[in-house]
Parts: sequence; structure tokens; C-alpha cells
Amino acid sequence: MKIKLGVIFGGVSVEHEVSIITAVQAMNNIDTVKYEIIPIYITKDGVWYSGAMLKDIKIYNDMDLLKRYAKEVVLYKKDNQFILQSKGFFKKEVTDLDICLPIMHGTNGEDGSLQGYLETVGIPYCESDHYASVVGQDKIFMKQIWKDSGVPVVKFDWFYDIDYETNPDKIIERLEKLGYPMIVKPARLGSSVGISVAHDNQGLRDAISDAINYDSKILVEEMVQNLTEVNISVLGNYRKQKLSVIEEVGSDSDFLTYEDKYVGGNKGASKGIVNTKRIIPARISDDLTDKVRDIAKKAFRALGSSGVVRIDFLIDKENNKVYANEINSIPGSLSFYLWDKTDKEYQDLLDEVLTIAIRDYKDKVNKTRSFDTNILKSFSGNGVKGVKGVKK
Repeated sequence: MKIKLGVIFGGVSVEHEVSIITAVQAMNNIDTVKYEIIPIYITKDGVWYSGAMLKDIKIYNDMDLLKRYAKEVVLYKKDNQFILQSKGFFKKEVTDLDICLPIMHGTNGEDGSLQGYLETVGIPYCESDHYASVVGQDKIFMKQIWKDSGVPVVKFDWFYDIDYETNPDKIIERLEKLGYPMIVKPARLGSSVGISVAHDNQGLRDAISDAINYDSKILVEEMVQNLTEVNISVLGNYRKQKLSVIEEVGSDSDFLTYEDKYVGGNKGASKGIVNTKRIIPARISDDLTDKVRDIAKKAFRALGSSGVVRIDFLIDKENNKVYANEINSIPGSLSFYLWDKTDKEYQDLLDEVLTIAIRDYKDKVNKTRSFDTNILKSFSGNGVKGVKGVKK
């Protein structure tokens, strides 16, 4: 019997289209002998749809057609089964699911929101759990945890939009201690959306004004000079990790932009981050290669990540220093292009991701999650008697 796999993608995010591209790629490479693929597409206004036609990238060119033929659905648990049910006056069970593969980038999908919902429903799902997803999406949380865990990161500072709006000169004065040039980022977005380089005071103010359009938390980092950017993918969980080859990525800009990653010179449908200028393997020394690999494992475990991720690094070529830049908990194209260089086919990569998820789920259900007590028996309406700290 095939495993019924719900692939969830789209979502209320500026990375909506990128998620569709990654999901369609994955659905076209999942082993259909082992898995029955059930696409679950979430529109930009948060409505869930399911239907076989959602595996075809062309359907997303005509949303009216999609909504006419795909079924609007909800996910819930019934009699220990996970059910997709159609909405409307005549509700009908569309199918049941065994496990979900979230392929959503950015807000509401990669940031722990969807993972928390799936946890509440109780269905097994792939990739990082809601804890690792939250800290993996929030670049400030991420860097604070890494710094405390001994993972090297560049100097950084951060602030809330309200603090800047209240006293911009005070924030600017504090940030300028990092030194120009500096990178300004929305804390909780991906795909390089809203990121700018500031070379002077006015440039910093402009960059902040742009970033605030996307997020209430803003991260500002020193810019590494003599920069080489490299990426590596990690596959596994806290118990065991595998590493892909290291890629060197390039851009005509000061940093890797959204256009570099997803648009490039391609006039057709983007293939995701595979459009960037890349050199595989990266042109770095054996010593730097070992540093990247060691730091990647440490960074992965520090955040409690699981499944397949991509970790981006900054290398100061002059000083041979390596800095972890950020983690992508659900990377564009699921980083398959880094694994096929290790002779791992995309289908095999996806199968391992699903196998890890099933093992993680089994480990979780074997942990104690509740106690055979009911404190409500002692509840009088004015408080609880007999709880810890209260004498009988």
C-alpha cells in the first residue's frame, strides 16, 4: 500500500511563487511507487486547495481555472486518521493522509506557523519542527543562538521598527558603530527580499525604510570584505548529519539578490536557485572546506534542525575566516542540485527526507507528553487546590 503524502505549498508570503516552483519540482521527482502524492496548494489569501492538476506548473497561470477545478479543502483529525475534507454546503472527505511534506518558503510556512498547525492536528510532517523553524526563519534569533553556541557570525545589531520611528537618529548612531558598508535585512524574510547594502548615512536610512516595509524587526550586519559566498546542504537530524558538496555562488551585486536566485536571464519558468552563477565544488582550500563542513554540522544541531536544509556562509578570503550567515529550513529546490553532485538522485533525497520525518515522529510519540492526573477534580472556581507549592 502506498504512503499518502500531502505536499503543502504556496502560502501567504512574498515567496509564494518560489514555493510553487520548488513544490512542482519535488512532486515530479517523488517515487510514485512508494508514495501517492496529494498536492495541497495554499493561495495568497490563505485558502487551501487540492487536486491532481496542481502538479502542473501551467495551472498557476490561470487562477480562475485552478479554483474552478481544484477542491477547496480543510485538514483535520477524525478517528485517528488525518482527513482532507471539501468545504461548502455538501462536505465530503476527499482523501486521508499519512504524512505531510511542507514546501513553503518564508512567512506563514517556513517560520513555524504551518508546523505548529500540523503539530496541533497531530499529523507527521517532514523538515524541521516548529521550534527549529521559528529560530531558523528569524535571523536575529538564529544569530543569537549560533553566537552563544560558538558558531562564528559577523558583528550585528538589530531593532524594532517602532524604535526607529520614535528616534531614528539614535538608532543610526548606534548602527554606525558597525562601520560602513553594512547589510540591512528584514529579520524574518528569505530569498533576499528587502535586503540592501548601505555605504553611507543616507544609504543606511534608505535601506532601513525599505526593510521596514517587510518586517517589524530589522537586522543590520557588518559587510564582509574580500567576500566569497559558499553554501552547503545538510541532511539529517540531531542524531546524525550528512553533508553535500560545497558550492560557490556569485552575483554582479554586493550580495545574492532575488533576481540572481530566481530570475536571472531565464525567460521561462524559473528553476529556483539553480539560476545563480555557481561553481561546484567551491574554489576554496582544504582547510576552509573542513571549516565550512564542521561549522555546518554545529549550526544545524544548535538550532535543532531536521530534514534537508541549506546553510549559507561568508568567507573573508584575506583573513581566511568563515562565518555562518543563515540557514534555510526549507531551501529553494530543496538543494537537490548540491546532492546530485554526490551521486544522490533527487528521488533518493526526497525519500531520505521522508524517512527522517517518520523516525522523528516515532521518537516524539515515544516521549512522555501527558500525565495521568486531572487537576480539574480539585478546581473549586476560586483556584486549584493541591497544586505544587500549596499545602494540603
